[in-house]
Amino acid sequence: MFIAGGTSGINLGIAKAFASCGSVVGVVSRSEEKVAAAVGDLSNGSSQAFGVAVDVREEAALTDAVARFAEFAGGTINIAISGAAGNFLCPAKELSANGFKTVVDIDLLGSFNVAKAVYPHLERPGGVLLNISAPQAYAPTPNQVHACAAKAGVDQLSRVLALEWGPEGVRVNSIVPGAIANTEGLARLAKDPDDDSGGADSRVLSTIPLGRHGEVEDIAAMALFLSSDAASYVSGAVIPVDGGWGPSGPVPRRQSIA
Repeated sequence: MFIAGGTSGINLGIAKAFASCGSVVGVVSRSEEKVAAAVGDLSNGSSQAFGVAVDVREEAALTDAVARFAEFAGGTINIAISGAAGNFLCPAKELSANGFKTVVDIDLLGSFNVAKAVYPHLERPGGVLLNISAPQAYAPTPNQVHACAAKAGVDQLSRVLALEWGPEGVRVNSIVPGAIANTEGLARLAKDPDDDSGGADSRVLSTIPLGRHGEVEDIAAMALFLSSDAASYVSGAVIPVDGGWGPSGPVPRRQSIA
């Protein structure tokens, strides 16, 4: 399996889950240091790993990296995951066109570039492409107009590719992680403005119906399921793994009824 952005956070957790199942894993990200560390973590007695430092916005370099991984993996790719993402907090009135474009280019254009790069190498039938989305795709979120627009596009990209590639036996779906503990995104985007420790805003926890943050393993489990024969009739789906946030996004949950 191949995963873009697979050298840290949720994506690295997904890569580790597949490696533990014996998959040959390929990762790319912009950091040579992170790529080297991830390849070391993912290589073990039952699994091989491949990594290249590449920016998903650079179509030619990404296409070359994917082709090299396909050769490393034996000629085809059975599972591809697009998880590279960028985001930062900024009110729309203060956001520059370049700032907006940067996030859209990483999240949306990057996902398209990954899809285009892996398409010739995907198994037919049986190939799987998963896009890692975000609640901002359907929940309007202040200070994140760029990410909201980009991730909405990612989900529509998944739906369209599912329509176009389905007749070839390729399934395409989006996974929407919620508030996942111990990730850079939660710490950076949900920071309590009154907490100098850098911890995640406790108010986020109060909006999750299940009453807990998610774990990286929760997202990895969904990726494993969607890549398996158990999900052989699931395509074009946008699946939240968010503890019940749902389309409304983070809103205060009701008190439990005694």
